Amino acid sequence: MNLRIPTPWFLVIGLCAVLSPATRTLAAEFKGEAKVLAQLDDDWSASSVHRDLELLVSFYAADAIAFPPGDSVAHGLTAIHKAWEGIKDPNYSLSWSAADAQIATGGDIGFTSGTFAESIKGADGKVTHATGKFLCVWKKQPNGGWKAIRDMWNYDAK
Repeated sequence: MNLRIPTPWFLVIGLCAVLSPATRTLAAEFKGEAKVLAQLDDDWSASSVHRDLELLVSFYAADAIAFPPGDSVAHGLTAIHKAWEGIKDPNYSLSWSAADAQIATGGDIGFTSGTFAESIKGADGKVTHATGKFLCVWKKQPNGGWKAIRDMWNYDAK
């Protein structure tokens, strides 16, 4: 996508799930906690497809930082919520799929990485498609669950 307006990254992610269901993560391919992260990433992508902003933001830790392409760094849930508001636009689609999920030594930090696809229907009725890649760092929470603490994505070159 070459809109180069501050496009909330969440919009990019939702489209991937809609456009590329065959690229969805097969969480069963991973083992242990990596499998948990892969499934979380799938659930997270589904929240964007359903345009559920509150659910989407709930995957982040309170002190998370997001790095959307072409936009300011979003520090904390309030800024992240604002960055993702575009997901509610019915002309926008985003989805993503984790190709890798790993847990660091020590077991309380992990990451997922993969690709995303998005599309947006312009005022002229034309649909523009874009793809990209992402890297998300997860941290195990005191309750044993996982939350995203750093989330970065960017577009593929045209």
